[in-house]
Amino acid sequence: MNSGYGEFSAFYDLLTSEIDYEARGRYFDELNRKHGGRNGILLDLGCGTGKLSRVFERLGYDVIGVDVSEEMLAVAYEQKEKTGDQVTYLCQDMAKLDLYGTVDVAVSALDSLNHLTRYEDFVSALDRVSLFLHPGGLFLFDLNTVYKHQQVLENKTFIYDFDEVYCAWQNTLLDGALVEMELDLFWQAEEGSYERFYDSFAERAYSEKEIEKALGDAGLRILARYAGDTFDAPKGDTQRVVYVTTHLNPEGRQKN
Repeated sequence: MNSGYGEFSAFYDLLTSEIDYEARGRYFDELNRKHGGRNGILLDLGCGTGKLSRVFERLGYDVIGVDVSEEMLAVAYEQKEKTGDQVTYLCQDMAKLDLYGTVDVAVSALDSLNHLTRYEDFVSALDRVSLFLHPGGLFLFDLNTVYKHQQVLENKTFIYDFDEVYCAWQNTLLDGALVEMELDLFWQAEEGSYERFYDSFAERAYSEKEIEKALGDAGLRILARYAGDTFDAPKGDTQRVVYVTTHLNPEGRQKN
């Protein structure tokens, strides 16, 4: 099931401030063009607070942002009021995605699909994207690798210390693929006073065999794999793999 990102949503943008969303949006746009995709309606699956969605809109796409977290989408709507962007946000579980029509390209970035910790939900999410993907459209997504979960995240604690918030992030590796994440957050409410928040979620890494089977079951085929935000082939120590996929059948899926 998707992470709800409850208390964490208020601090998400601050704690991920090192991410260059502009560069990442341009990278996915280049991937789309490189593999013959359209610049039309774009689905941002697992859009969170909408930072990447707004980049895609500036790049000329009509963007639909989908996320299961009401709290994360509330932040996205706050930004929408400030920026005047035209992104359409929907609160949905990606494993039960239900759109009004097809999209020309779908993107799921920042390991959003890893939050689907049950394999059947992972398969279902891919299947739903395939169902609403325009014939010939591309589904671009990234996934954290088993290597990253076992060698980088595993049973480690990460500390984030900002002026506004202090975060202790504790990971616990289970069954070699599932990482449970617990966050203790301390927010400076006023001089000398702090409020404490707690949140938890989990991510699962899938093997290449599991990913290929899930894609095949969803009627999708892999056009390319890349390491991280590059155009290089993945290696054994690659932490994030980017997949470029499209329909197995060029005519696309028929909606039931």
